[in-house]
Amino acid sequence: MMEERWCEGCGVELQTERPHAPGYVPPSALEREHVICKRCFRIRHYNEIAQVDQDPDVYLQLLDQIAETDSLVVQVVDLFDFSGSWIPGIHRHTGGNDLLLLANKVDVFPKSAKYQKLKEWVYASAKEMGVQPVDVVLMSAAKGQHIKEVAAAIERYRAGRDVYVVGAANAGKSTFINRLLQEYGAGEEVVTTSPYPGTTLDAISIPLNDGRRIVDMPGIVRQDRVSEWVAPEELEEITPKKELRPKVYQLEDQQTLFFGGLARFDFVEGERQPFVCYFANSLYIHRTKLERADELWAKHRGELLSPPKNPDSLPKWKRHRFYLNGREKEDIVIPGLGWIAAGLNPAQVDLWVPEGITVHLRPAIL
Repeated sequence: MMEERWCEGCGVELQTERPHAPGYVPPSALEREHVICKRCFRIRHYNEIAQVDQDPDVYLQLLDQIAETDSLVVQVVDLFDFSGSWIPGIHRHTGGNDLLLLANKVDVFPKSAKYQKLKEWVYASAKEMGVQPVDVVLMSAAKGQHIKEVAAAIERYRAGRDVYVVGAANAGKSTFINRLLQEYGAGEEVVTTSPYPGTTLDAISIPLNDGRRIVDMPGIVRQDRVSEWVAPEELEEITPKKELRPKVYQLEDQQTLFFGGLARFDFVEGERQPFVCYFANSLYIHRTKLERADELWAKHRGELLSPPKNPDSLPKWKRHRFYLNGREKEDIVIPGLGWIAAGLNPAQVDLWVPEGITVHLRPAIL
């Protein structure tokens, strides 16, 4: 009988019997000191993306185990997709443990964005979610920005305890852990990373020099954001990797913007005003008249209006109506895709997105 071993890249239990199931390794691979599963091997060496069916409830049950420990919880959120990468009810899953909040991907924000203002915005947003973090640090795991500050904060707040790192799928959690371990002296990638959500399949325990450990928990799947409905090969097109170049549209009422084939924005009523679009630079935005929008969608979806190339892969669209009061700047947020900054004047707008996506208004982040 095979001795129980786990993949060092994604945490899944290794097995040698079923080549197409999670955790498969050829029997000869078990002779190595460090073993990763076939899926992690192909992600790392061939950039191959393999989707795995995930049960969000199972991952949340894993989080519940943290409440039974005395530890520091480090929650990684995607600053670009804050609401879409938040774990609802995180404080209920982690008990009374201290929570350090890391806002990742600060590098994609315009250089004009003020660090302190963004940090205060994250604090306020976390408080609205029912969480009082011991601290907030903005960082870029991909670029290594502020990692030393993060490492110092973890050492300060963990006070000799274990560290549990949690986050939604694709928030950059595993990339962050690899960066952090470099600060601790590990010179190579330990945790497998890929642009597709759900790469880490089980908890990965990494020992520290003082006998404690960092535990990388699997990413929580949020099916109420657009990114979960995009094919792996199209995810790169909607995920910002470089500094955002916001696109400003001076719209008259009765004009429409299409965001690829993933969302539609109708300016129904109001004075001419600017709408500033914060999306991945590679996402195609098309402007048209509202009266032509349905015809354009029927004729060009999956072609001019893409991604997705296969629009039938999405749930049917649902309309959400918003009334902007014109007294404050507000963001109209599409989780997993981006946001539209508005609110210069009163307006009535409609946002069409796949059914199940939780769009909302929030105080402007910029």
